[in-house]
This record gives sequence, C-alpha cells and structure tokens, in this order.
Amino acid sequence: MTETLSFLIDERDRGGPAQPLLSVKGLVKRFPVKSINPFAKKRHVSAVDGIDFEVLKGETLGVVGESGCGKSTTARLLMKLMPQDEGELLFDGEEIGVALSVKEYRRNVQMVFQDSYASLNPRLTIEQAISFGPRMHGEADGKALSDAHDLLERVGLDPGRFAGRYPHELSGGQRQRINIARALAFKPRLVILDEAVSALDKSVGAQVLNLLLDLKRDLGLTYIFISHDLNVVQFMAQRVMVMYLGKVVEIGDCREVFAHPKHPYSSALLSSMPRVDPRNRTQRPPLSGDPPNPIDPPSGCRFHPRCFKAEGVCSTTSPELFALDGDHRAACLANIPGSGHSAASGNGVAA
Repeated sequence: MTETLSFLIDERDRGGPAQPLLSVKGLVKRFPVKSINPFAKKRHVSAVDGIDFEVLKGETLGVVGESGCGKSTTARLLMKLMPQDEGELLFDGEEIGVALSVKEYRRNVQMVFQDSYASLNPRLTIEQAISFGPRMHGEADGKALSDAHDLLERVGLDPGRFAGRYPHELSGGQRQRINIARALAFKPRLVILDEAVSALDKSVGAQVLNLLLDLKRDLGLTYIFISHDLNVVQFMAQRVMVMYLGKVVEIGDCREVFAHPKHPYSSALLSSMPRVDPRNRTQRPPLSGDPPNPIDPPSGCRFHPRCFKAEGVCSTTSPELFALDGDHRAACLANIPGSGHSAASGNGVAA
C-alpha cells in the first residue's frame, strides 16, 4: 500500500477532537408540487423541514426512518448535490460555500449510493472510474491509476483481475466495493453511505459491512450510515438519528436509543425488527394508519395521528428536540416538563 493512502485525519483537523466534523442547523428543502391549474395556490412538499444535528469526528451516525421521511434528501443536501432552501452547514467549524469552498468540501466528503450499477459509468473501466475524479482535479494520470490499483487492493479486489473490467462484468457486491474505492480516491474525512448494502445479498452485504468497519479503523473515517435495516444500524453505528416526515424525532447513543426509545415512533420502528425467539415476536402491528400527506402535514406533532400516546395538546403544539440523559434527545411532548401532556414529568434541558 502506498504512503498516499496512509493519511492521518489529525493533519487536517482544524478544531480539535471536541469540535463536530459536520454541523447542520435549520436545514430545509422544499419541492414544488405541479398543478394543471395555473391559478391554483402554489404548494410544496417539505422533504426536510428544519433539522439540526451534528456528526462527531470518528463516529458512525446511523439515520433511520420509513421511506419518504427525508433520509436520502438529507444525504443529497449534505453532499451539495442539490441546494438547500434554508439552513447552514459547517464542516469542521467552517461554513460551506463561505469560508470553505464547495469544491474543497467535496474533496473531504464523498458518498456511496444504493444502486451500485447506476452509480458507475458503463463506458469506463474500473481503474478509469476510480481515477477519474482525481484526474479531473489535476492529479497526474500515472499516479491516479497507481492509487486506483492500491484502492482496489484496499477493498479486497485484485487489480490484475479487475482493473480493466467494465461494471457489467462484476457482481453487485464487487461493484459496491468499486464505489467504495472510488469514494476513497479523494481521501475524504466523511463518507455518506445511503442504503449501501440494502440491494446486496445478506452474506455479501455482511462482507461489505466488515470492509467498511476495517476502512473506518484504518483510515480514521467518519460515516453517516443511512439504512432502513435497524439490525445493520445497530451493528454499525455509535449514535442513531430517527427521522419522520422531514423531522428529526430522536437522536442519541445507539445502545441507549435501542434499549430505551423515548419517542413513540422510535418504539414502533424497534418493535418491527425481526426476532429469532418465537416467544418475543411482535403479535400486533406497531403502527396503525398510513403516513400523513407530506403536502399537507398534520398540525402540532406530525406523528400524533398514529401515536398511542397522543393527547389534545399534541395536535396543537409542535415539540422540539429535548435533552434527556446525556446526548439523548427526543421530540415528544410526553417527555417535556410543562408541555401540557399528562405523561410529562421530571427535569430536562431544552436542546
């Protein structure tokens, strides 16, 4: 392995280990809804609606939630693949697009997508696909190809066998390893993994997960790991963030959230996890009803139409994330003293 790949995160650490690598404040993304009536009132879908969170250096932050909750849109906003309507992104203390250029930011943040085949150019060989980005940023062709071969070895593929092949000649697991290698070509500090193993066979997916853990350890990476598979998130993540209808409803230490969820939606998600023990299987659906229309979301708490804890105050008051134990926060009125919910008690600090 060449020295070019054995880099240290500390050399680029501007704020020290206590400063979050990525800070997200008030992130909003709305998509307009088309109408055949030109005089109709303009409507929009708030795919991401004012979320705040931080990604700590060296951690894996898991992001979970139902389809349509805003996970993938959040990932694309973080990668600057689409502009946010509102909000602020700070990378290692520097605002993206102001103190830190988008080009430099993208050298530090890369993404691995769910569809391993659609992510690769079918006209490029594997070595060309991995070296394409660095070459476009001015790296010499010879060095870019040499690094591509080193990265193939790093992800467990023999350069002699795979460097000259095309994407259609590889299996899904091999293509995803190529996408991981391509993401590492810029020597990033943060890698966003959007359902990176959901399309793979379970045994192949397990191999890719172990590869990701090895790369994180060896290269000092930070991950944002988006998945609908809670078992995989529990295996990969140190902290977990739960999203519902464009909002963050709970965030905290993964073991704490999985053992003691504080939001009813988190509890429902965990109840849906498959269990091997027949004595501990879920006997009734954890959720009732369909998700609300994102064009016209419910007033107050967006989860209250499906929540078994819902009371009158839940339909009129929108809860904010509230600090519970340590860094565990949840947006549920039942946990906020003085909220008006009958279950609210104890002491806490507004997040």
